[in-house]
Order: sequence, then structure tokens, then C-alpha cells
Amino acid sequence: MAVRREEQVRGRIEALLRDLARDGGARYGPDPRISREDALACLEASFQSRLLDLEARELKNRGAGYYTIGSMGHEINAVLGQLLRLTDPCLLHYRSGALIAARKQRACGETFLYDTLASFVASSDEPVSHGRHKVWGSKSLWVIPQTSTIASHLPKALGMAYSITRAKRLGLELAIPLDSIVVCSFGDASVNHASATTAFNAACWATHQNIPVPILFVCEDNGFGISVHTPKGWIEDTFGDRDGIEYYRADGRDLPQSFAVANAAIDRCRTARRPVFLHLDVVRLLGHAGSDVETTYQEESEIVANEQRDPLVSVIRFVVDAGYATGSELLDLYGSIAGRIDRIAAKVVTRPKLDSRAAVIAPLAFPEPAALAAELARTPDPAERARTFEHKLPEDERPRHMAMLISWALADLMSLYSEMIVFGEDVAKKGGVYHLTTGLYDRFGVGRVFNTLLDETMILGTAIGAAQIGFLPVPEIQYLAYYHNAEDQLRGEACSQRFFSGDEWDNPMVVRIAAFGYQKGFGGHFHNDNSIAVLRDVPGLILAVPSRGDDAVGILRTCVAAARSARRVSVVLEPIALYMTKDLHEKGDGEWSFRYPAPGTGVPLGQPRLYAAKIPRVLVASFGNGVPMALQARRLAQLEDVVEVMDLRWLAPLPVAEFLEAVRRAVAVVVLDECRASGGGVSEALLAAIAQDDECRGTPVRRIAAADSYVPIGPAADLVLPGVDDVVVALRELLPVDVNKES
Repeated sequence: MAVRREEQVRGRIEALLRDLARDGGARYGPDPRISREDALACLEASFQSRLLDLEARELKNRGAGYYTIGSMGHEINAVLGQLLRLTDPCLLHYRSGALIAARKQRACGETFLYDTLASFVASSDEPVSHGRHKVWGSKSLWVIPQTSTIASHLPKALGMAYSITRAKRLGLELAIPLDSIVVCSFGDASVNHASATTAFNAACWATHQNIPVPILFVCEDNGFGISVHTPKGWIEDTFGDRDGIEYYRADGRDLPQSFAVANAAIDRCRTARRPVFLHLDVVRLLGHAGSDVETTYQEESEIVANEQRDPLVSVIRFVVDAGYATGSELLDLYGSIAGRIDRIAAKVVTRPKLDSRAAVIAPLAFPEPAALAAELARTPDPAERARTFEHKLPEDERPRHMAMLISWALADLMSLYSEMIVFGEDVAKKGGVYHLTTGLYDRFGVGRVFNTLLDETMILGTAIGAAQIGFLPVPEIQYLAYYHNAEDQLRGEACSQRFFSGDEWDNPMVVRIAAFGYQKGFGGHFHNDNSIAVLRDVPGLILAVPSRGDDAVGILRTCVAAARSARRVSVVLEPIALYMTKDLHEKGDGEWSFRYPAPGTGVPLGQPRLYAAKIPRVLVASFGNGVPMALQARRLAQLEDVVEVMDLRWLAPLPVAEFLEAVRRAVAVVVLDECRASGGGVSEALLAAIAQDDECRGTPVRRIAAADSYVPIGPAADLVLPGVDDVVVALRELLPVDVNKES
């Protein structure tokens, strides 16, 4: 049985304070590198952080607490809380407790001790996540809540820093000063993670081009990644002379030196507008968390030696030796904080917790369509539109294919929203991989339409960071397969923000992704990805798939309205094979070309499109490429009078109620899903809805889906994707069904 060491760590500090209270006095006098006020503020924050960490473990031991990853040994980060401006955005990892304590004690009305203790016990009273997680956060103090367990917040921190300069260039008014810097903290093991290396690389990439990126990377280096040692000297060797990021190192056991080094790093970052890496050499005490048994990977002698390096011991001795406080004063301060924590802890365990599913998921709810109506009704200034389109308005043009209509829609939206930015690989002069952004660079300039490095994680990270300071980002990901390289930026960062901040923080954006197959065998699986399960899995994400150009415009407008007025994250999957499609049944019929919808209109969120039949007997439900395929099949089968086709359009929120209503009118159903049968799309959700509905249960159904395969190159692609013939066969199989089913 492992020996618990909380009392040894606590006892060493308390014994030191008692000894100093008896005979501790100034030995050296003040240190010019740090004032008495700053030193005492840092020490008070350190006491708060240390005692909260110890209380967290006590609460867990009593079965009342649920979080024990602490900041013990990292308390030197309090110098950053004391030095940074309260308007410098901070994205902090879980060991930055003293930093947030110092920052909050500089502001009026903050209740740091209560808030943190409430988070330990998952109380709904806790003001950041309202009991959903233990996070550091403050809307008024620009501490953006993070639940990153690694370093997945670094790309968005860099994106935010990058966007501050862009806002200045564009004259966009921000809620923070334009000389702000962005601060993100993380552990030494996290620098090796892909999301971290992405951010460091992008910072160097920007510096290489003299692009200002005022970000302060703060590495709190305690030498461990849970049980794995960070190689000695790894952080300094990796970042000490790295081109593009300036390096500063501070000894976490030396308060005046750390204060001076941190001050210099902050000043350099602010004045030079360059990335700075602040390496804090700290100590991890009591293992990774309360459940971490250190003796399974360290000898007890190593643990004791590490505890004897406790930075708080050095800081306490410095404050007394410098004459900034007596031992008695510090003992009283420590005892006062401990007493307050004990009293608050006794109170928070009695406070309410989230008590219903509805309460837990409330921040993830989709906006009501009516809530978007006013935003959708907005139109650009006529004179601005005339300039944008060179006096030839798109609604006056003849019917066009989807790609052209989307291109016009993007220009219209950029005319309406001065804060909207479009970016991604190749989107500027080239106009995007399929030329949908052609002309935007010339019309709106490099400040609003720009290329990024080839890194989907950084593209999405830039969008998140930009959105959090006031931009309306519309990034482009070239192919659905490429999104998988960066999926955690949406699931773990963008869409989780509302959930873990109780709706206080958000990062609205609309991500456009070229998607799906049916490109006549061109490109193979990277250009024909047909799995959207990873997007359907993201709580709160709006997900849309247009099948025709006018709907693509309306969907894009609705998603932008959801971003701007409801502050939501949306993804629009644009079927590549339908970008240039003009005809439906035969060459030259023009039946898949559409007029540009007038400004001020959109597609209501969650509403499908129905291609009706005179006497509906069979319903075919689909989306994307499946819609024209279904329409072609019903004509080939000579069943246009009896087959209804439903274009779902929205995959989240999925229009289940409208689907079931159509099922009740029919005698049989075909669900045509171009995604993989193993669960890549939405067919299972629709079939489950039928099975759970009393009126629809038992309705004959056919499911048509792709094979559980990657999409190969060349004609073999047709062997794994659903085809028109598959739909014709399903329709003919179902038509003998009894037509007397009551509607």
C-alpha cells in the first residue's frame, strides 16, 4: 500500500512558517527585481493555490470531490498572474492555479476560492462551467476556459494572436487593446504532441515572413508526463535557439529571478509582436493526480528528494529574508487562507449539482430557426453590392451550377459582414482548390482573404482564435479526408467551448469542406472520403449538406446567421461531384442549374426539401449526391408519380420529425446513404427513428449504403459506392407492398 504524502508536503511548509514565526527576520533586505507588493501578492496566490490543491484531495478522500490534478510545485506561475494585463487573453492548462489566483486577486468582485472549490465538487453554483468540469476561466478577465489535457489549445491561442494584428490592419474594433498579447501555458510533455508542434511550427512560419504574432508560450517544466520522464535538457535544447521563437528561462524556485525574466519575456512579446517561449523550471509534487501512485514508477528516495525542492519553501524564505514580511505575518496569512478554505469547503459540498439531462446539455442545444430569422433577413448595402459584383447582380444572372452560386454567396456575405474572413490553403489568388473563392481576394484584399500554411489543425485553430476576439471566420478545408487530421480542433476545442463555459464563451465559425465521392474515379480515397461519423459525433455542431446550388446558398447564409446571432459552429459539406453539375437526367437539360436566391433569404435550420409525388407510396430519403441519384432512379423506373424524394439537407440537427411525417404517408421507405454501411452517415439514425415510432414501426425499408471500404481510384470506385441502379432495384422490390396502409 502506497504511503500518502500530502501531510509530508503540508507539514514541511507549516513547520517552516512556525520556525520563521519564532525567529525569522530580514537577512538581506529588498531585492530590486521585485517589489514588496508584488512579492506578497505572488506568495498569497501561491498559498491559495497550494491549499486548494490539498483540499481537493481531502474532498476526494471523503467522496465529495471529483478533481485532484493540482498546481503544487508550479506556484511560480503566480508571477505571470501579477505581471500580465487583465486584458491579455490567457488560455491556461490545469497546473496554472497560482497564475489565475494572482490574476483574480487584482480584480474586484472575484471569488476565486469559492469558485475553485465549487468546481472540485461539481456544483452547479460554479460560475465557469456550472458543474460540468473543473476549468480556469473568467469572462471579465479574459481567461478562456480550457479542458485540454495535452496542448490542443495552442493552435487556437496562436490563431488569436495572429488575428489581433489582422484586426488592427482591418480597423476592426476588438474587446481587448490592439497591443494585447496572448498567453498559453502547458506542460513539458505536451510540447511533443502534434497539436503543440503544429502551433510552434506555425509561429516560426509567421515569424519567417515577418508576420506579427504576439504569443507567449509558457512551458511549466516539471520533468514528467504522468510517469514518463522528460529527457533532461530536452526543452532547452529544443527551444533554446529555435529560429522564429525567442527563448527565456526562469528558475521556479527563485521568485525575484522568475519575476524579472517573466517581465522581460512579456515586454519583448508585447513590443516586438513576436512569439516568445518562457521556460519555467518547476517541480511536480504529489504525483500527477490523487489517483497517481508515484511509487509504481519512482523510488521513495526520489520522491522525498523531489519534495525537498518544493519551490514554495524558497519563496517563503525569500520574502522573509528580504524583509517583505515577518514569519509571524506569513503564518497568519497562511492560517487565514486555510481557515477560509475549510469554511468554504464545508459550504460547497451542500450546494446543488446538475440534476437533469436537460440542464447538462443546455449549452449544446441548436438555435430555433425563428431565432435566426432577423439575421437572415439582413442584406448588404445596395451600393456595396453593386461595387462587389461590378453592377451585375447575381440574382439577375441565368441559372448556374453550385460552384458559381456558392462563390457569389461568399462575396455577398463578405459585403454584408465586415468582420468575415475567408482563409485556407489556396483560397486567395488561386481561388480555392475548386475555384469557389475566385475573385474574393481581389475584391476584399489580403486582410480578409488569405492563404494559410498546409496544416488543417492550424486552419481550424486560427478560426477558433479569430472568432473568440470578434471575427466571423469561414475557413475552407480542401477535402473531407484532410479534416480527419484536425478533427479534435472542432470536437475538443471549438464545440466544447460553450459546454464547458456555461454559454459564456464561444467561437462562432462556418467551416466549408469539399466532400464525398462520385468523381468518376478521380483522386482515390483522399478525394472521395465518404465518412461523416466523426462530424455527426460532435455535440452541438450544426452539419449541413447541400445537393443543389440554390440550397447551398441558403444553407451557407443560415450557417453564417447561426454563427453571428447564435454564436454557433457549423460545417457545410459541399459535394465535389455536384459543384459543376448542370444537368439532371440528360446532357443539356439544365435541370440541376438554379437561379441565385435573393439576399435576405435562407434555408431554415433543420428543414428538409421534399420532391413530392402525386400519390406517395415510397419515400426515398437521402442527402448530397444521393438526391439527384434518387430523382434519376425514380424516372428510370417510371415511378415519378408514386416516389417522394426527401433531401435531408441538415444532418445535425437531423430533421427526424419531418422524416417520420413523410414515412407515415408512404407504404415503404428507402434510405439512401452514400456513406459507409458501418456507420459513416445517418441511415442508422433514420432507421432507428422508424423502429421507435409507434405509427412507423413495421414499415418495409431498404437501406442503400456504401461498402465498408476506402474509395479506390478509377472505375473501381463505382463498385463500393451506391448507384442509381441500386435505387431502381430497391424501388421495384418495394412497390408490391400493400398500398392500403393508412396515412
